[in-house]
Formats: sequence, structure tokens, C-alpha cells
Amino acid sequence: MMKKKTVIITGGNSGIGYDISRIFAEDGYEVFVGARTDYDLGKSLGDNVHFIETDVCNEEDHKKLVKVAVDKTGRLDVYINNAGFSQWRSIENIDSEFLDKILDTNLKGVFWGCKSALAVMKSGASIVNISSIAGKRGSSNNSAYCASKFGVNAITQSLAKEVGKKNIRVNAICPVIVPTKGLIKALEEEESPAKGKVDEFISNFRNSQAALPELPKSHEIANSCLFLASDSASAITGQCINVDCGVFPQ
Repeated sequence: MMKKKTVIITGGNSGIGYDISRIFAEDGYEVFVGARTDYDLGKSLGDNVHFIETDVCNEEDHKKLVKVAVDKTGRLDVYINNAGFSQWRSIENIDSEFLDKILDTNLKGVFWGCKSALAVMKSGASIVNISSIAGKRGSSNNSAYCASKFGVNAITQSLAKEVGKKNIRVNAICPVIVPTKGLIKALEEEESPAKGKVDEFISNFRNSQAALPELPKSHEIANSCLFLASDSASAITGQCINVDCGVFPQ
């Protein structure tokens, strides 16, 4: 009998990450969630979901996460760098503390996750980084976040070239607005494009920007992750794929 595959998902306890954890668990993976808070994931998602307290800004926490998963299952098939932080702020209001928080979480967190995963991954393994269309185009009051996501796409493309000969694939998914609690909180702030009028902004954005009559949902991001981790995507690497309902066709 073939052993279950193993996936690590950072930030897999809420928002998009929760649906990623759920969908991989339903597909039969042993799921290891690295996050700050448990939210009793095993009870809500099943016995094959395991929580490990993790600060993604800390390289040692990524190493610990990988060790726990490999010690338990003997393998690491997929590493999904999902944890992230979003907040709009004009450049005159960005200080070193804010910039460090954005870059440490969104950029360094992905880098340390990739490094830790690649130390143990074998042929056929896959990394999926959750980026953003903000990693492909800039926007007002969003320079720090955009810089972090442009960096994620650069890591993705560079590592795909670096580890491809080992038959390890590295891809990124670039969603547009997915109304998670974290994003809604960010949109409620005055410097965001919504300026606190969240529902109105999302509706106007959908109607004016999306090719389809909707914006992506978290389970659609999760299904894209599952596809990229599967053998059906064995020829896909180094790609930063928009899952954005046609907001930014490329």
C-alpha cells in the first residue's frame, strides 16, 4: 500500500490557508499546518491534520516544522508557503517596523520555507508559493506589499531553475482580492483603496476589473494548489499563475 503523501502549509489555520488544509486533507494527504494559533484544526479537519506552532519569520521554525513532518511520515512531498500579511500604507507613513513586518513575513518567510523544504525534498516533490497579482503590477499605497510579492515571484522563478534538475518543481499562485478576515481588516483602513467601504469597493472592483462575473474564492485557490502539487502538473514549474477571474490577463 502506498504511503500517504505529506504536505506542509504555513498559515493553514485560517482564510485561504484553511481551505488549502481542508482540500489536501480530503485528498488523503498527511497535513502539517505551521501557524501561530491552532483553532483546533484536528477536530474540524480530521486526524490527518497536525498543528505545529510556527513563526514564519523565523528560519528555525521552518526547520522544526519540516523535522516534525518528516519524523512522523518519513517524507515531504509538498510545501505551501501561504502565510502572509497585507496592509496598505503610503510611503511617507512606512517606518522600519512596518517594512520589516511585511518583508519578514511575506518574503523572508517564503525564502526560509523553501530553503527548509528543499533540504529534505526528493524527486517529484513540489513547492507552491501563494503570491498575488500585486507581485506583477504596482498600486497606490501598496509599495511595501507589492515589493514583497514581486520578490516571492522572483524566488519562485529562480528556484525552479535551481532545483529543476532534481525533478523538484516550484510554482506560485497569484490571486486577486479574496475577502478573508485579514484582507477585510486591511481594507477597513483609511489608506486602503476601499477607505473603509469594503463591500462597495469589492463590488466595484469586481464589476470594473474582472472578466468573469465574480472574484476568486479561497477554495478555488486551494484547488489550484492541489493541481500544481499533483502529477497532472508534472511539466509545470517556474510559473506564477494568476487565479484572478481575468482581472490581469497575461
